[in-house]
Amino acid sequence: MSSADNRRNVRAGYRNGGATVEGLIQNVDSSHPSLNDSLEGEIQAFLINEDQLHTYDDLTKVNPVTPTTVLKCLQARYSVKVFYTHAGCTLVALNPFQPVPDLYSLDVMKEYHYASQPQEFKPHIFIVAEEAYRNVQGQLEPVNQSLVVSGESGAGKTWTSRCLMKYYATVAASSSVMKSQDTVERIERRVLDSNPIMEAFGNACTLRNNNSSRFGKYIQLQLDRCQLLVGASVQTYLLEKTRVTCQPANERNFHIFYQMMKGATDQQRKEWMISQDQCFAWLPNSEKTVEEDCFDETVEAMVHLGIHAERQQQIFRVR
Repeated sequence: MSSADNRRNVRAGYRNGGATVEGLIQNVDSSHPSLNDSLEGEIQAFLINEDQLHTYDDLTKVNPVTPTTVLKCLQARYSVKVFYTHAGCTLVALNPFQPVPDLYSLDVMKEYHYASQPQEFKPHIFIVAEEAYRNVQGQLEPVNQSLVVSGESGAGKTWTSRCLMKYYATVAASSSVMKSQDTVERIERRVLDSNPIMEAFGNACTLRNNNSSRFGKYIQLQLDRCQLLVGASVQTYLLEKTRVTCQPANERNFHIFYQMMKGATDQQRKEWMISQDQCFAWLPNSEKTVEEDCFDETVEAMVHLGIHAERQQQIFRVR
């Protein structure tokens, strides 16, 4: 046989071998479905019971755990007005974008605080708060606890922070310790009054959120060995200072400017040199009214935090 014939036979062998291998691959594929097909089948089997999806109060119970199954469960719970869902040690909170009566009432706080096993209750931000509180309380030596509230704009971080501060200010006050009750109540009031001030000077109305925090904050609540609230501190960082002079289209400046324009007295307007009908280029969309446009509440909070009238006037003059 010539060398040319040998080359033809080799090429034929490769072609035949290739056809054989392809046939083998095709046979394997047809007899054993791919992993993607198998997973898709599991997802469809899980989602077929739509009326049961809202019952999954912990996303770790979802099987299989995929973006589709998780989001479908959250959607189902949202549709029946259930806004909290566990995900292991994490709590997923959905913003209802509407008032939910009695969801954060004093009675609900007491229910979670005095429960022997709050974990057995339906998911709630108060479960997370109570677990952290008990972790401090149950240690021989005090152990610091941290709660991280994260999410995109409009997710409800500001509201969640308010709820946590209100919860701790409430449960950390003990009427049985009459000697320190006045001190506790004063600290509790100051902790809660820090919110209106931070929101007035650091929050703004954006396209996605009427009360969007334009800064980050680290809030530290300090308890004594009797679990009484004895102090608090707030650290802020990354304030969006550029918003003072440049606001994105259809958004507003910080709340405090609109509060002053809408809530100042005639005497204050004269001192601050802002007339009733005056317009400012750096205060766009001033005709829009939001719940946070409450100047009196901000001033009252400043008083409770010990910011006297003269200091207030200095702050507002800077505007």
